[in-house]
Amino acid sequence: MKKILFSGFLFLSLLSLGACSSTTSPDAAKPVTQKTFTTGAIPDQDPEKLQRLYSKLSKYLEAELKVPVAYKPVTDYTAAVTAFKVGDLDMVWFGGLTGVQARLQVPGAEAIAQRDIDSQFHSLFIANKKSGIQPIQNLKDLTTLKGHSFTFGSESSTSGRLMPQYFLQQAGVKLEGDFKGQAGFSKNHDATIELVTAGTYDAGVVNEQVWQKRLKEGKIDLNQVEVIWRSPAFFDYHWVMNPSVKERFGADFPQRVQATLMKLDPNVPDQKEILELFGAAKFVPTKNENYATIEQVGRAIGKIK
Repeated sequence: MKKILFSGFLFLSLLSLGACSSTTSPDAAKPVTQKTFTTGAIPDQDPEKLQRLYSKLSKYLEAELKVPVAYKPVTDYTAAVTAFKVGDLDMVWFGGLTGVQARLQVPGAEAIAQRDIDSQFHSLFIANKKSGIQPIQNLKDLTTLKGHSFTFGSESSTSGRLMPQYFLQQAGVKLEGDFKGQAGFSKNHDATIELVTAGTYDAGVVNEQVWQKRLKEGKIDLNQVEVIWRSPAFFDYHWVMNPSVKERFGADFPQRVQATLMKLDPNVPDQKEILELFGAAKFVPTKNENYATIEQVGRAIGKIK
């Protein structure tokens, strides 16, 4: 009988301890959710090159910020803006136009950093050497492109569409009727170089930084394609931060990320590689106001409403 009473007492005691445990630790039964800082980028180059770059950057940010960091690729420029808008991406490497489009849809979003080259960015107009198009000396001479086939990059690219279209309009070149056939959209700068080199289009326009990188890599055949005009300068690429990160990582998180990007050091081999892949010597601070002209041009040509 004593054994039975003792067993019953022990059972009731364990139940009581279990009840006390669940009462004093209400969060113990709740699933633990991992806070991940998710980055993305407009797909302006070959996907393999982007994966290599942003995988290395994610590892650097994770080590410096002490939070999990993940890079999530997107299919096109519009998808990058949408993912930022709905909160699937916390920070995105946008071009000038897509950065403005994203910020206008997410109140409180901030442009926090750009490369040293992005305040003085240029587009390059290129032509197949068999097209007969001669180098252009100034903007008004863009009229020499009339009657030739022509391709932009992505429809939402700042350096591959927005600013080039603006310069063409200033020169009096209309997209409808002035080119041979419809103006093309190649989806990215690498594709534009390939299409013009192959003669699929007589001419096209690309991001200067991508052209210079591919030239350095020996991937451009200058016997087939050449630069015919360098555009005036404009603001372009930049990192944009979603304000929702403040709720998950703290009010100072955008400033912490900005400082981490500024800290990239070309004297540290791994960090030097990241900067080289970005085509930059360093990152510098930026702000929303720097892209006011991009917004004005975007509205003027109907890319921002």
